[in-house]
Amino acid sequence: MTRHLIAACLCVFVFAAGCAQEKTPPKSTADTRKPLLIGLIPEQNIFKQLERYEPLAAYLSEKTGTRVTLKILPRYGNIIDNFKLAGMDGAFFGSFTYALAHAKLGVEVVARPLALDNTSTYHGLIFVRKDSGIKTWRDMKGKRFAFVDKATTAGYLLPMKYFHENGISDWKKYLLEGYFAGTHEDAIYDVLKKKADVGAAKNTIFNRLAKTDPWITKDLVVLGRSPDVPENALAFRKDIDASLRSRMREALLNMHQDPEGKKVLEQFGARRFIETTNQDYNPVVKYAEDSHLNLATYDYIND
Repeated sequence: MTRHLIAACLCVFVFAAGCAQEKTPPKSTADTRKPLLIGLIPEQNIFKQLERYEPLAAYLSEKTGTRVTLKILPRYGNIIDNFKLAGMDGAFFGSFTYALAHAKLGVEVVARPLALDNTSTYHGLIFVRKDSGIKTWRDMKGKRFAFVDKATTAGYLLPMKYFHENGISDWKKYLLEGYFAGTHEDAIYDVLKKKADVGAAKNTIFNRLAKTDPWITKDLVVLGRSPDVPENALAFRKDIDASLRSRMREALLNMHQDPEGKKVLEQFGARRFIETTNQDYNPVVKYAEDSHLNLATYDYIND
């Protein structure tokens, strides 16, 4: 009798324990979910890049429930390599790096920022010092040229098209030296400080630096420019979880309606994010084709 009573009590205890376990709420998936690794291209020095993008990463982490981590890459072409080697999930691509990554890896764009001046595009500039005596491509013969990277529209595609249009088939023979500065900021300052005679960079970085350094507009003059192309946009690898892509997209497109999001946008230097599609990159693709470049086979490694 006592034995039966003890057994019955044990059964009740086990049953109650099981019920208690079932009622325990599961842990938040945000704590265990794999972080989302987003790459950043080296437009300017690492500290300025982080200062601009870290608040945005924190905001997206909070709104989507998935921790967003950032990886600043040492050069533009590394974005394509890192999708394969470092397990990156997405990146803020420049226009040419996106066109390359879409052709080679199938990444898909989501959104890009609308700047405070209501622009969502940029263009490349070719510039020299005002005292250099360089007025046209003819005066560039035997001079030093500061490119940015072979995977940039402003810092490489533009001068390649410029040379091609003016009958220069081999810039390496035409110039005394052509080298890759690595960032738009470095290319601008290399010309300003007379390390190079000619440079190429994107106008948004040129203008941003000029606001705090008046010598840039005082001592430099622009000789050429590229067509307008999409500003750096967020794109993800093609096999990323569809629901996560959707949450990221919605968080970006709606953040200008959120008081917290408005503060982050102000720090970022944008009014809002706008939807972006592959068709927005048609000018980049055409620019590459006009320069006789095949995006699928293009060698983006600096030489």
